[in-house]
Amino acid sequence: MRNKLCAVYSVLFVFWLGLGNFLAQSAQHDKRNDNGWWKSAVFYQIYPRSFMDSNGDGIGDLCGITSRLGYLDLHNITGFWLSPIFASPMADFGYDISDYYKIQPEYGTMADFDAMLKKANDLNMEVILDFVPNHTSDEHEWFKKSELRVPGFEDFYIWHPGRPNPNDTNGQPLAPCNWVSFFRGSAWQWSKTRQEYYLHQFSVKQPDLNYRNPAVVEAMKDVMRFWLGRGVAGFRIDAVPTLFEVAPDADGQYPDEPLSGNTNDPDDPGYLVHIYTQDRNETLDMVYQWRAVLDEFQQQYGVRERIIMAETYSPIDIVMKYYGNETVPGAQIPFNFHFITDLNKDSTAQDFLNTINYWIDHMPPMDSVVPNWVLGNHDQHRVASRFGEDMIDSMNMIMLSLPGVAITYNGEEIGMDDVWISYNDTVDPAACNAGPDRYQYTTRDPERTPFQWDSSKNAGFSTANHTWLPVSPNYTLVNVEKQLKENENSHLHVYRRLVEMKQKVSYIPHTLATFVQDNVLIILRQANIGGTLSSVYTIANIGNQQTTINLTLYEPSLKVGLLAILSVNSVHEKNEPVLMDSIVVGPKESFVLVAYHIQPEVVQI
Repeated sequence: MRNKLCAVYSVLFVFWLGLGNFLAQSAQHDKRNDNGWWKSAVFYQIYPRSFMDSNGDGIGDLCGITSRLGYLDLHNITGFWLSPIFASPMADFGYDISDYYKIQPEYGTMADFDAMLKKANDLNMEVILDFVPNHTSDEHEWFKKSELRVPGFEDFYIWHPGRPNPNDTNGQPLAPCNWVSFFRGSAWQWSKTRQEYYLHQFSVKQPDLNYRNPAVVEAMKDVMRFWLGRGVAGFRIDAVPTLFEVAPDADGQYPDEPLSGNTNDPDDPGYLVHIYTQDRNETLDMVYQWRAVLDEFQQQYGVRERIIMAETYSPIDIVMKYYGNETVPGAQIPFNFHFITDLNKDSTAQDFLNTINYWIDHMPPMDSVVPNWVLGNHDQHRVASRFGEDMIDSMNMIMLSLPGVAITYNGEEIGMDDVWISYNDTVDPAACNAGPDRYQYTTRDPERTPFQWDSSKNAGFSTANHTWLPVSPNYTLVNVEKQLKENENSHLHVYRRLVEMKQKVSYIPHTLATFVQDNVLIILRQANIGGTLSSVYTIANIGNQQTTINLTLYEPSLKVGLLAILSVNSVHEKNEPVLMDSIVVGPKESFVLVAYHIQPEVVQI
C-alpha cells in the first residue's frame, strides 16, 4: 500500500504542475477568438429590469449594466443577451414593443446603449439582443395604421371579420375560431375601430404580425440590420414556434383546434392542442431567412460570425430542424430546454444521462452544429428552487462540463432562488390574468426579482425606497460580495473555475461519454493538457447517500486522479489525489477530476 501511495504522489507532483498551469493561463484566454468563437461560449442572460439600477428609480437600466460589466469579465463570460430594451408600454415588460428603433426611456438612451456595447466589446464580450418578431404592442405605429386601414398597412397583422352571431343585438360577430391565448382567454380581440378581430397569441396588448405579408418580413429584417449596424453580435429570437398560423381556407375561415382533454377550463391555453398556431413549416423558412440576413451582414462588413439563439419548446424533431440542413444554415443555437422541462429534484442520475444523450443523439450530422445547454431563464423557476440548494454546484458543473454552448441566467451562479410574491405585488400579466387563486401556477415574477449584489439596502441593486419587484429576504446570505469574500467556499468561485476550465482546456472533439454508477452521474471527456492526453471526469452524486465509484471500469490503465474543482458541500479537499478504483462521493457532492494518461508504476520508489 505504501509503494502504491508513493507512486501516486510522485506522479501527481508533475500532474499538479500541469493542471495548475492551464488554469492559471486561463486568465489570458481570448474570449473573442474568431475561429468558431461561439461554439464553446458561455453566454449570460441579463434581465435588464432587475440587474442594476443606476438612477435610484427601483428599475434596472443600461447604465447599471455598464457599471457591472467588470463582474461578467471577472467570470470570463463570452457574451450576454439582454431581455428586451426597446420602447414599450410595458404590458409584458418589454415583450410588447412599440418602437424597435428606440430604447425604453426607463432603461436609458441610445447613447447609453452605445456606451454599454463599447465597454462590453472593450472587455472582449459580445452583446446579443432579444428580438421579438411574433407580435408588437398595440401602441406601435404599424398597428395603429393597420387598425385604420392605412394603405400598405392593412394586412400587417392577422385580421378577421368574425363569424355571424345571430344572438348578439349589438351586431358584434363571434370570434373567428376557438384559439386560446397563452395568457388565457380567446386569442382574438375585437377592434371597435376597424370592426374586425385581431389575433394575439399572448396578451391582448400584443397583436400578432402577419408573416404572410412580404412587407412585414422585410420590415423585420430591416430591424435586424439596424441593430447589427450598431454592433450587436446577434439575436435571441423570442417565441419562435408561434410566428405562423395555418392559412385561412378558401372561404377565409380558420379551423378550430382540437381539445387536449387535459383541462375543462376553456380559457386555459392547455385546453387545446395547438396544431394550427405553432410549429408551422413556414416558421423554419423564416428562421433560415433571418440567418441569411446575419450572414450577408458578416460578408458585407467582414465582421465575425453573427448568431441566432432561437427560443422554442417544440418537440425534439422540430427543434433540430432549426439548426438548418446541408443546404441552408439556420439558428446556431436553438435553445435546449430539456434540463428545464425534463428534470427536477426527483430526477435520478439515469434521468440526467438520458436527458444529455437525448439532445446529442438527435443532433443533425453536420460539423457546423454544436449542442447547447440552458439551466434557466426569466420564464422558469430558478435552479435552486427546482433542484434544491444542495444541487446548485452540481447543475453548473454538469452544464459547464458538457461540449458546446452554456447559457446562464443572471443569479444562477450565486444560487439565487425563487421569491414568494403576494398577488397584490404581482406584476406578471400571465399571473394577473389567472386571478388570486391560481396566479402562483403561472407567475414568472419569483425568478425575476432584483439581482443580489451585496448586503446593503435592496441587495445593492437600487437606492430606491421601493423596487419594481421585492428583493429576496435572503439577500444578506446570498449575494456576490459575500461569495467573493468566501473565495473558494462559494458557488460563485466554483462557477468561475468551471468557466475557466471550459474555455481553456483543449478538449478532443467527439470524446464525450456518460455513465451512471448507483445514483452518480459520470461525464467523461478527453483533453490535451500540457501536451499530454488526459481524462476529465465530472462526477455528480444526484442522490442523498454516500457512495464509492470505480472509474477504472472505463479506463483500466488510469490509477490516480486529481480533484480540480469541488462543490461547496464536498467531503474532499482541493488538489486531493484519489485512487481511481475507489472514490468516495458524498450526498449531492460534485467535483471535476483530471487524470493524466501516464503509468504510476514507472516511478515507484
